[in-house]
Amino acid sequence: MNVATDTKQERINLRLKHSAKMALERAASFEGKTVSNFILTSALAHAEKTIHAHEAMSLNSQDAEAFFHALDKPVSFNKKLAAAFEEHDRRVTSQ
Repeated sequence: MNVATDTKQERINLRLKHSAKMALERAASFEGKTVSNFILTSALAHAEKTIHAHEAMSLNSQDAEAFFHALDKPVSFNKKLAAAFEEHDRRVTSQ
């Protein structure tokens, strides 16, 4: 099962202009869907696209090579970085 067909337990209400409702009803009818299902599947597709755009990184070959090269280098801590970690440890308490 996918998110659009799982047992429904949540609700979202929205207000819209009559012309927007008519457009949604028309588009849903073209796809043989209910308005709710049309809105849900359309919104989920857009949500996945938005999430991917913000969470995924695409690099060209030159940038990818530089990235992986940087990962291969051993980390060296300078005084400022060490001080920043110490400051973090003083300020942040993990739960």
